[in-house]
Amino acid sequence: MLKNLISSQRASDYWRNIDKNILFSFLTLFFLGIFFSFSSTSSLAGERLNKDFYHYFSKHLTFSILAIVVMFSISYVKISFLKKTILPIFIISLILLILVPFVGVEIKGAKRWLDLIIFRLQPIELIKPFFVLITANLITRGKEKNSNYSYFLSLTILLLIVILLLNQPDIGQSILLITTWVSIVFISGIKMSYILILFCLMLIFSITLLIIFPEKFGYIAQRLTTFLDPTKGDNFQTDKALAAIKQGGLKGQGMGEGILKESVPEAHTDYIIAVITEEFGSIISILVITIFLYISYKIIKNCIKTSDENSKIALCGLSSLFIFQTFIHVGVNTSLLPTTGMTLPFLSYGGSSLIGSSILAGVILNLTKNRFDNE
Repeated sequence: MLKNLISSQRASDYWRNIDKNILFSFLTLFFLGIFFSFSSTSSLAGERLNKDFYHYFSKHLTFSILAIVVMFSISYVKISFLKKTILPIFIISLILLILVPFVGVEIKGAKRWLDLIIFRLQPIELIKPFFVLITANLITRGKEKNSNYSYFLSLTILLLIVILLLNQPDIGQSILLITTWVSIVFISGIKMSYILILFCLMLIFSITLLIIFPEKFGYIAQRLTTFLDPTKGDNFQTDKALAAIKQGGLKGQGMGEGILKESVPEAHTDYIIAVITEEFGSIISILVITIFLYISYKIIKNCIKTSDENSKIALCGLSSLFIFQTFIHVGVNTSLLPTTGMTLPFLSYGGSSLIGSSILAGVILNLTKNRFDNE
């Protein structure tokens, strides 16, 4: 009886303290992802791949339900327990990423996944939110000890992850982590001179890789060249995405009437915002992006209110990760950025992407809960 009362009280406290605006915004994105998955994958599975019409949709629905459970679980646990699990989970995720070159599954020239029989896991999706939390912890402790070594330690961890990602290759996730890390160190109040030094080190590191391993990392220069001068490369996917966005106009072609998902491989993952625009119009796409911006606004608003330095840096980093990934995806779809293969959080098809998004959402909801001295 007592246990039931305590459990009921905890659930009541959870609901009272959770930021409901952010929670309902995340749930809205999950449900929109389920709806758009039904629209963008049914004909693809049935007509092109000779699978059941609901093959991809049922998988997306299953992973969405699992992701929502993960989100609520992480947001429910005590902050003290969450902080204890950050390092072990990060180390396990990093080990999985290290294993990818040796036992990973190669798909279309990229080796980014581990085959877990039930589904294919992309370890970087698990690493991203915990990398932000680890970096926030390192910087906070460094500031407490009035030491700048924490910045170089976090940079070392970043470079290790980036090297592993470039080897896959996955330039999109590399850019995302680098920009997120830069935003974290900037928010932490580091001197501009240190930022310039760190930036120069990263630039020298990147140029060195291109010079020493041109056959391995030459694709980066090729993509940049193609982006700057489309006549020097293949821009088929980007051109099709732009044409689909123009074709959609304001109101769209109608549900299931788009052709981008049939002409571009993996359009339901890498080009989902273009698929949405083609079928439902620019107005709906703008509303979707507005939800992402609103969540980031609410997170930053919570950062201003919180007095805990670690939570403040972590929330700013998680918000940067969230919004940078969104705009990299949108930028690629609208030809503002080179092709990267970046998914759109919550909306793109893919189990690893959904689970990674749910971890990000759960941590954000946990850190933005109202805190009291007796917790």
